[in-house]
Amino acid sequence: MLSSLITATTITATFRTSLRTTAAVCLLSFRTMSDTAALQVDPKRQEEIRLNLADIQARVNASLEAARQRPALAALKTRLVAVSKTKPASDIAAAYALGHRHFGENYIQELVEKAAILPKDIKWHFIGSLQSNKCKLLSSVANLAVVETIDSVKKGVAMNKEWKDRPSPLEIYIQVNTSGEDSKSGVSPAECVQVAREIASTCPNIKIAGLMTIGAPHNVSDGKNPDFETLARCRTDTEAALGLAGGSLELSMGMSDDFETAIAHGSTNVRVGSSIFGARSYPPKA
Repeated sequence: MLSSLITATTITATFRTSLRTTAAVCLLSFRTMSDTAALQVDPKRQEEIRLNLADIQARVNASLEAARQRPALAALKTRLVAVSKTKPASDIAAAYALGHRHFGENYIQELVEKAAILPKDIKWHFIGSLQSNKCKLLSSVANLAVVETIDSVKKGVAMNKEWKDRPSPLEIYIQVNTSGEDSKSGVSPAECVQVAREIASTCPNIKIAGLMTIGAPHNVSDGKNPDFETLARCRTDTEAALGLAGGSLELSMGMSDDFETAIAHGSTNVRVGSSIFGARSYPPKA
């Protein structure tokens, strides 16, 4: 009787384990199929992205060639970050297939979901507003390359805490509100050096790799943009304060409407979205 009971219990346990294993395999298979479907690219859309990306890269190259005529910018190199916020993972897959690797996202949850199903050699740039309590979720993206929107010591400390025990420091840019607009995040130009000093001295798991700004719309006169000029001055001051070589910090400035002007001012990192992927679609507000 006892032997039969033990045998029955063993069989039941084995059956339950088998069911759980089968369910897990089915779920994994479903997720794999779902992910594959999410990355399928319509040929017409692929061609659209190819043409747009080629056009923007050609304009970046032309702007670089012109900027390099100035001795101070003779060695300038500019990275194109394709901003894919609100766009499906299949759009990123299309640009990836064309050889592009740097992509920017504004929303942490969206970035986490896309990173989970897209190639692991993508270099993700987080360019959206960052909350300290979201740093843990953001740090779960193993191939996160840069956080471009650190605008306080508190956020630097939070990101540093979540990036501990990684093989190399996480690169961050300090966001500077060069235009002084209330609608924009960022430290003031006057605060930039002090914030950089505090982060550099207290956060060994992150590395200040550059400065970032969002210029005011159409803030250009005779080819000069005061926001970009201000960021360049902040870089000079920050490099001196941190004992860095001149020009070693990146300048992330310039988007779809002003990236060519930004390159003329020495931008090393331009963030272009709608000109590559088209106008963004946002869910209706409740």
